[in-house]
Amino acid sequence: MKIFNVKEIFKSIQGEGFNSGKHAVFIRFSGCNLWNGNKENMKLAKCNFCDTDFVGTNGLNGGQFSTSNLVKKVDDVWNKSFSMQSKFVVLTGGEPMLQVDSNLVEGLKEKGFLVALETNGSINFDFNIDWVCVSPKHLSSWIVKKGDELKVIYPQLNFDLNKLKKLDFKFFFLQPMDGSKKQINIWNTINYCKSHKPWFPSFQIHKTLDIN
Repeated sequence: MKIFNVKEIFKSIQGEGFNSGKHAVFIRFSGCNLWNGNKENMKLAKCNFCDTDFVGTNGLNGGQFSTSNLVKKVDDVWNKSFSMQSKFVVLTGGEPMLQVDSNLVEGLKEKGFLVALETNGSINFDFNIDWVCVSPKHLSSWIVKKGDELKVIYPQLNFDLNKLKKLDFKFFFLQPMDGSKKQINIWNTINYCKSHKPWFPSFQIHKTLDIN
């Protein structure tokens, strides 16, 4: 039996990218292949600017789930609060594609969910997901180079943004890197997008509004 290790499951609004403002249930899967979550060795990791806790299964509604139990939990979390919007679930992490499979996606769709994926693009897949957001963190590990939206954390000096905008994505977003230089990164992101179409700024509005 397939067992999923999940950090947390919660209902909130999507705060980033094309679907900003939409109500969604978020499944944050434990684990990542670009950083193990240990802050002591973060500087040596392939992704050394992560702002997310994806270690363990001790978050809200976290734990170990079979496919059917995970689908049921997601449906229960959605139904706990009223929404006039169609059901929407976001698979995120960590790196969700370390665990996500076609059975889970189909199970969520059978419950009426539109299924979105947030991935670093380092693991290929051959099953259908309704909305694919690729946010690459390391050039040599990046495999999935098509989808619905490309979201690049800015600045990342190893990415040539002029080349990236030619890839097979519908939307192109730059998101200011968090951290001590966040305000500078915000202004630089806005200024770059002003003169470099089709790049458009993406902001973490859930953090600005202090929404989990």
